[in-house]
Amino acid sequence: MASDSSLSEGFLTTRVDAVVNWARSNSLMPLPMGLSCCAIEMMAFAAPKYDVARFGSEAMRFSPRQADLMIVAGWVSYKMAHTIRRVWDQMADPKWCIAMGACASTGGMHRCYGVVQGCDNFLPVDVYISGCPPRPESLIHALMDIQEKVRNEYSVAQDGHFGNEMPAAAAARPKVLSSVGADAINPDGLYHQQ
Repeated sequence: MASDSSLSEGFLTTRVDAVVNWARSNSLMPLPMGLSCCAIEMMAFAAPKYDVARFGSEAMRFSPRQADLMIVAGWVSYKMAHTIRRVWDQMADPKWCIAMGACASTGGMHRCYGVVQGCDNFLPVDVYISGCPPRPESLIHALMDIQEKVRNEYSVAQDGHFGNEMPAAAAARPKVLSSVGADAINPDGLYHQQ
């Protein structure tokens, strides 16, 4: 009887980075910057049909102090770019950005003096979504890419160092598998990618 009760209890070992990154990746709070027609698709992404609550990102935050993922949806005028940058600067670190649609990524069809030709001119963009407008599934895929980036490329050790350049955190998993398959990857080099 004693051996049966000892088998039902157990323990789990992990790293603090892995637990914190798992929690961060599954509780991203998007700040929607719906500037034009892509905003309608962004609204659909949060609706019950696509159910972004499965990924822990259903709570859209309109305060930069509470958000950690900015979604720039639509074309950005030069007048609006200053406001978007100010909101981005008010967001707490760590933070991530998605450029949703052709207009946010490259200016799209708006090749004129009043439209910024891609929000990466004034924001550090993590994921680009193509399309005019992109489907809500594309935004869910971009959210999953951000979650993977948070799990693999961020370290809690970076939180305590301000002003000092920190080396990138080691990836928890390989980023790209070869076409030959998982057997072609050397287990020693699995966690020591460049």
